[in-house]
Amino acid sequence: MKKADRCCQRLTWADLDLAPLNALIQLAKSEDLTAGGLRGGTETPGDHSSALLDAKQSAKTTLRARTALTLCGAELAPLVLSAYHSELAFEAFSSDGDTIAKGDAIGTLTGPVQSLLSAERPLLNFLQKLSGVATLTRQYVDALGHSTTRLLDTRKTTPGYRVLEKYAVACGGGWNHRIGLYDRVMLKDNHLAAFGSDPRQSAIEAVSESRRRNPEILVEMEVDTLEQIEHALAAQVDIILLDNFTSEQLKQAVHLIGSKAVTEASGGITIESIPQLASLGLDFISTGATVHQSTWIDIGLDS
Repeated sequence: MKKADRCCQRLTWADLDLAPLNALIQLAKSEDLTAGGLRGGTETPGDHSSALLDAKQSAKTTLRARTALTLCGAELAPLVLSAYHSELAFEAFSSDGDTIAKGDAIGTLTGPVQSLLSAERPLLNFLQKLSGVATLTRQYVDALGHSTTRLLDTRKTTPGYRVLEKYAVACGGGWNHRIGLYDRVMLKDNHLAAFGSDPRQSAIEAVSESRRRNPEILVEMEVDTLEQIEHALAAQVDIILLDNFTSEQLKQAVHLIGSKAVTEASGGITIESIPQLASLGLDFISTGATVHQSTWIDIGLDS
C-alpha cells in the first residue's frame, strides 16, 4: 500500500451506521408533525393538509432532476420513506454518484398518498442538500483533471450531518480526510506550544508521545512556513499540511519533503486555483468548500 493510500478513505453507504441517520430522520419528521424543537410542542400534531385526502388513496410520483447534478441520497430515500409508512416505496433509476442530466428521472415513489405527501419535503431536503455537496465536489475533482493529486474534505461539516456530507463528497469523486478527532493526530501551533518554546523539539516530543500512546494512529502536522517543514521531518510525521502556501512555496515544499512524508495543501483553495495546483506533485489538496460552499440542487417531485 502506498503511503498516501493510508491517509484517506472513501466512505460507502455500507460504512454508515443507520441508527444516527434514522434519528436524524425522526428529528426532521418531528419538526413538521409535532413542532419538534419548540418549547411546549403543539396541541394539534399531524399533517393537517394531507389529512384532508382519502386515507385509502395511493399515489405514484417521480423524482426528477431540474438541473444537471451528481446524485447523493438514493440510498437514504428508503429510510426516510419508511419513517412515514411501511408501504411507501422508492424505485431508484440511478445510484448515488451517478451524473444525472437536467430533466432526467431519478426514481419513483409509490404508496399511501397522505404519508407520501408528508414525507415529500423532508425527502427532498435530504436529497437536495446532499446532491449539492456531491455536485460541487465533482466540479472540484474535474478541475484536477488527470492529476494524481487527490481532493480531500475536512471536518467543516454541518453538526449531525458529518457522515452524510462526507459520504456525499465520496459520491462526488472526492476522498475523505479524518472523520473526527478520534482517527488522526493533527498537530497545530497551539498543540506544539504546550510542549515548550522550542518548536522543533516540541514537534519531536509531540510525535514521540503520540507514537507511544497510539502507534497505529497517523500523525499530521500543520506548517505555515518553509522553515517549519524541517521540524516536521525531524519529528518523522506521516503527513505535512502546507497551510496557505503560494504555488511557488508549494513547489519548494514538495521538493524539500520528497518521499519522507505525505503532502497536503490546504487554505485558500478555490476551484479556479486547483488546475494550477494539480501539476505540483502534491499527494492531496483539502478543502471544506465542497460542503460549506455547496448549494442545494433543484430536485422536483412530479405527479
